[in-house]
Amino acid sequence: MERLPVMSDACAVCGLGTVVARVRRTTHVVAESPAMQAVLVRARDFADADAPVVVLGESGTGKEVVARALHASSPRGARPFVAVNVAALPAELLESELFGHVKGAFTGATAEKQGLLEAAHGGTLFLDEIGEMPLPLQAKLLRALEDGEVRRVGDTRAFGVDVRFVCATHQDLARLVSEGRFREDLYYRLKVLVLRLPPLRDRPEDVLPLARRFLAEEKRPGPGFSPEAERRLLAYRWPGNVRELGNVVRYAAAVARGAEIRPEHLPEELTAPAGPAARDGAFGPAPMATLAEVERAHVLAVLERCGGSQAEAARVLGIGRNTLWRKLKAFDSGR
Repeated sequence: MERLPVMSDACAVCGLGTVVARVRRTTHVVAESPAMQAVLVRARDFADADAPVVVLGESGTGKEVVARALHASSPRGARPFVAVNVAALPAELLESELFGHVKGAFTGATAEKQGLLEAAHGGTLFLDEIGEMPLPLQAKLLRALEDGEVRRVGDTRAFGVDVRFVCATHQDLARLVSEGRFREDLYYRLKVLVLRLPPLRDRPEDVLPLARRFLAEEKRPGPGFSPEAERRLLAYRWPGNVRELGNVVRYAAAVARGAEIRPEHLPEELTAPAGPAARDGAFGPAPMATLAEVERAHVLAVLERCGGSQAEAARVLGIGRNTLWRKLKAFDSGR
């Protein structure tokens, strides 16, 4: 895979378009907005380094896509890119997935298993939602970072691996450290190079190019979006970011059935009036919702859109299934 050129400071500005274009060809990153172009240029700056990278951003902003772009343009680009969502696996399974295990290490371990750290040897290991990693496992990850050594579950022998770590989270890691939920030494070991992804509401230039790309992936005939539908897409705030936009396009493509996508083919949250009249009730202005109420409404709406599937809803929301289960339990108890 082609590596990005290293530009001097003198031509960094004039060569921005070339850098972004080459990243997009290899990773399909849509970056028409200045904010996202700046992120990709910074990713290019980080590409040749071997230090850990932390990608920060709200859920659904495309952190894994950017991590893949970083890997593809690095000297490790021809080697494996291995991704794992830390929040999606229980602690006991996550340790085995990352580090592997020997036969007989635990009940059900009928054969030796290679871990993802081994699978990523020579390449990049992407740890999504690193803030959800249990504390005991953080200590083991720290050893792999510092010494480049891995020990399978149930084994007494350690062996070396050559892996670049790229981590992502939508959480405030510094706050997790202060709360005792994330190791301080691991935090400073990981927080060497940082990429901050803007939410989709701050990069409106990317909304329509992304929507058209998602529509093309649906492989459906038709002229695309009507001017009014495009205006609705641009006016929406996209709390679920790029992931939500992709789901909206899939919904519209299914409803339109080959016709031009018009406003009536979009989900109701994009077509409902957003002005003061819509927010106010018959007896005056409606009370403002608390953050907890907004979160509850959004989580339940996503769950309904996913047909009640907690696994799919957790994926759309960018959280682990256990986290979603705890939120739903809290919602029920708070009725």
